[in-house]
Amino acid sequence: MRTSDGYTRRRLLGVTAGAALAVSAPAGCGLFDKDPDPARPDPLQPVLDEALRLAAAYDRTALAQPDLAKRLAPLAADHRAHATALAAVIGTAVPSAGPSASAPADGTAALPALRTAEQQAQRTAAAACRQTSPDRAALLGSIAACRATHAEALR
Repeated sequence: MRTSDGYTRRRLLGVTAGAALAVSAPAGCGLFDKDPDPARPDPLQPVLDEALRLAAAYDRTALAQPDLAKRLAPLAADHRAHATALAAVIGTAVPSAGPSASAPADGTAALPALRTAEQQAQRTAAAACRQTSPDRAALLGSIAACRATHAEALR
């Protein structure tokens, strides 16, 4: 379809998109960006902290319930891998796990507690995914999906 001045719609859209990119390019290169506030924590830090808490919770439960250890070990390993990946993106070292609470002594209570923690953690990762840049969203989406899978595996 041609406009009244002889341009096709595709050409008009291309010129408009090119102009929009030309105007927005300086803003994207950091020319007008403020220096990041070093005192402000990275938005991914809560997801990293949660990954470490989940790994520790699996480890505690496996120690308290040895019959569950084989089932829970791969899930704990996933969370440690998430923590490593998140720390790399943030540009920090993986913090060491601090002291933690004890696991439920009753195996029937342990799995529902872990499942609830996974569900909450999945919501945290999904919310962070929606609020971050596209280059970080892929990692957070993968972590959210993994956490949802863990919750189902704990049924």
